[in-house]
Amino acid sequence: MKKKVLALLLTTTMIAGLTTGCGGNSDSGSGSDTTGDTPAAADTSTSNDNASADNSASTDNASGGENASAGDAAASSDDPWANVDTSEHVVITYMTTGETPTGTKDKYDEMMTELNKILTEKCNAELQTYFISWTDYLSNYNLTLAQMDGTVDLVGTASDWLDAWPNSKNGAFLELSEDMLKTYAPKTWASVPAENWELCKYDGDIYLIPEDNYAQWTNHGFIYRLDWAKAAGLADGVKSWEDLTTYFKYVKETYPDIIPWDSDGTQYAQMAGGWIASHSDYVPIDGINSAAMWGGTRNDLYTVYSPFVTDTDSLVEFAKMMKEWDEIGVWQTDVLNNTSSTNRDDYRIGKVAAEQHHTQTWTDLVSHTPANTIYDDDPNAETGFFYFGQETGNVTALSITHGAMAISAGSKNPERALMVYDLLRNDPDCYKLFCYGIEGVSYEVTADGLRTTPEGYNQDTDNINGTTNFWWGRNDDLEILDASRDWDKINALYDEYDKLKIEYPYGQFVVEVDNIRSQISNINEINTNYMKQIAFGKYSGTAEDIVAEYQSALKAAGIDEVTAELQRQFDALYK
Repeated sequence: MKKKVLALLLTTTMIAGLTTGCGGNSDSGSGSDTTGDTPAAADTSTSNDNASADNSASTDNASGGENASAGDAAASSDDPWANVDTSEHVVITYMTTGETPTGTKDKYDEMMTELNKILTEKCNAELQTYFISWTDYLSNYNLTLAQMDGTVDLVGTASDWLDAWPNSKNGAFLELSEDMLKTYAPKTWASVPAENWELCKYDGDIYLIPEDNYAQWTNHGFIYRLDWAKAAGLADGVKSWEDLTTYFKYVKETYPDIIPWDSDGTQYAQMAGGWIASHSDYVPIDGINSAAMWGGTRNDLYTVYSPFVTDTDSLVEFAKMMKEWDEIGVWQTDVLNNTSSTNRDDYRIGKVAAEQHHTQTWTDLVSHTPANTIYDDDPNAETGFFYFGQETGNVTALSITHGAMAISAGSKNPERALMVYDLLRNDPDCYKLFCYGIEGVSYEVTADGLRTTPEGYNQDTDNINGTTNFWWGRNDDLEILDASRDWDKINALYDEYDKLKIEYPYGQFVVEVDNIRSQISNINEINTNYMKQIAFGKYSGTAEDIVAEYQSALKAAGIDEVTAELQRQFDALYK
């Protein structure tokens, strides 16, 4: 069994801008549609004011219920909280990342009214949502938690992109005892295997509730026109980076007015990481820095290295190919200054040839939804997906704490907050309302049990699906699959992943950074400056020269010292 997790954690400044947390789902095999994506810092640009939740009426008088035993609480299957004092009505505030609903506000409010009727009946509580806008989201998220003023109760979090472990260590989250979970979240407690609860512990105590019964894949790759790839001579579609080069050349020659991939220039980290995954058996460690520059290998998980300084020949090959792509015209000449790309929407309507994002985005773009007019305009149009790691079979599943729920240490009503969460996650009526809205207004269920839109449905005003951003407690047992998705294609890819995947192996590793903080900061800056040039072919001189200069700068910044310190911490935890 793993040893006790390490003492100190990476500060929020170290992982600000993390882009590996695109944890999301657009009906992931079974998931609620989140308008194409889930949390990904690099893909969010809109800015709304945060919803301010009035929590002034919240004073929970249920503390006496903590003394009730789990056995007593579970005495009645109809009322698991029969021995919990819920005589005082309370307001529980749920904090999540995302924008406050605007056009759909009326329907959102109607949904919350119906939900709160059920919550009031079952545990005498109501729910309000506190949105953290994507603009400077991580800073605002952590600032809200640090205030400890009772503003929020339930906190959506993540170990790889929302500072779950630093906030656990810093006292922002409440320790959750087994008795507390058994008493106030009995269905959740029973549904999470013991080994998964172990992965939710910091320093021996549970701080997180995992989203561990929900299938999702956020591994990145290139979404592309499969019909065009076949026309380019790739009968089986794109299966390698070399195939991508062939594809992009064909597109540029055949459709000269099309920018094959109108990148906004922010995907350099995914590009470099994708190349490495596709040409090695590297398994990155989440949460050290945004580029995931340290890890192990599938055959030697606990020997730490950085392929960014060891895999020189591979990086040179990558730099050469990206220079070729730049010369082909895969992206705009000013790609590094392009901050207003609409590439994904342009793909939907046939104006570009590729999109680089994760599997959940592909599940959307491959499907014949109303937004994807490409299929109406061209009956021969097909969409393929080349996932990073496909060439080597190098696929790693998400950590179960990629999405998780925590209780704010400042919550005035932690017991009641757990009760509300237990209902949101496990009660069919609560779950369907919170995830999809009111049946007959925001969705209908077909005879085949699939989710569709009712007659007269208006996407701009009636869509509640995904607006709650409930990325922390989704449950495959209660999901209603979207009828508009191409499940044959989606399930086939998921089956392929399942045959190749390894489980994320570093779920309990919490890096101590006191001795390496400055080195990591300098390495982040160097990687950003150089990898932008390399990944988009915007460097001067030879590929060999730019890679050598990059690696020399990394070594001067102390990357070898960081690697050695990480190894020391790995040895303490895993050996």
